[in-house]
Amino acid sequence: MKIILDTNVFVSGVFFSGHPYRILKAWRNGILTLVISEEIFEEYQRVGEILSEQFPMVDLQPILAMVRKRAQIYPVKCLPESVTDDPDDDKFLACALAGKSKIIVSGDKHLLKVNGFREIKIIRPREFVDAYLA
Repeated sequence: MKIILDTNVFVSGVFFSGHPYRILKAWRNGILTLVISEEIFEEYQRVGEILSEQFPMVDLQPILAMVRKRAQIYPVKCLPESVTDDPDDDKFLACALAGKSKIIVSGDKHLLKVNGFREIKIIRPREFVDAYLA
């Protein structure tokens, strides 16, 4: 199953326990396929580095190296017009279209609001775990 993790879900899975962690663990164990673009990877890295300053005991680099090596990275074209209320979130939808992923895992209200856009399901981490990993 191909999925996209929004940045907050990704970094929450790296730095904390809970549902985002379970999703990342399923990906590391080969149960899921992570789909990203270069822009998403760069955001993972940037936000992760900010959190690394607050949580220096967490080594971000091994997970970023694993993402670079094992995620499916797609070149993405910008959407012709903004879909979400926060145009910065459109990169996740564009990546889903490029990578033919039908699921974005997110808690972001702007993304959740456009659930169903071009048949892309946008689902909260808890709902994803309950539906696909329970």
